[in-house]
Amino acid sequence: MSREQLRNVKRLVVKSGTSNLTDERSRLDALRVKGLVEQLVDLKRLGKEVIVVSSGAIGAGIGRMNLSQRPNDISQLQAAAAIGQGLLMQTYEHYFEKYNQPIAQLLLTKDDFTNALRYGNLKRTLQTLVSWGVIPIINENDTVAVEEIKVGDNDTLAAHVAIGVNAQLLVILTDVDGLYTEDPSESKDGELVRIVEEVTPEVERWASRAGKGFGGMYTKVQAARRLSEEGISTVIVNGMRSDILQSVLQGDDVGTLFLSKRSET
Repeated sequence: MSREQLRNVKRLVVKSGTSNLTDERSRLDALRVKGLVEQLVDLKRLGKEVIVVSSGAIGAGIGRMNLSQRPNDISQLQAAAAIGQGLLMQTYEHYFEKYNQPIAQLLLTKDDFTNALRYGNLKRTLQTLVSWGVIPIINENDTVAVEEIKVGDNDTLAAHVAIGVNAQLLVILTDVDGLYTEDPSESKDGELVRIVEEVTPEVERWASRAGKGFGGMYTKVQAARRLSEEGISTVIVNGMRSDILQSVLQGDDVGTLFLSKRSET
């Protein structure tokens, strides 16, 4: 799918990372949530079908408990997620309600994708929600999913969801402009990669330089690789930029576009 063809996308998954929804102290930032909601509502007005994979529960829990910093202990992260998930959805509901836009919450684990019966039920539920005009908001069940907290697996979760709902596009919102050949926070020599036709070992090395940890570029590139094989394109963009989702779907030259391997039909 070329930049120009992005204008024709009907159904997409938008994955918003923690950095796009929290402040410098790792607390949920209501104004950032508001900005994302406004963009999603605009996409709905354009006739797009949108499914959201959202981080931010831990940040909301950190803020509610007035913690001075993000914990490192897994049990504390899980507790913060348990406290924050309801607050995260409450914040989303507050802003979506202003536009009379219904939303739904789904908390998932790997079993929802590896168990055939549960996966079938999940896909049918998502299809029904989308057909009703609802925006599903999905998160890993952080309270029990230890691996997700360790490695930032919402990128992989978003890939699973995109496949399950037959999306044409995954947009990953992060805090940099896309994939660079060097980590832009450490080197001025890195160049923004505009198009990735195939995720090669070289592309993986670029992603590795930006880190394999929580929310790192490596998991995003791996998600894009898997979706490419399924015929789904991925765009990694800076979610801090205003109206970035509209720019992507207008075919603007923003972020890094990972082409799908299957030709469009």
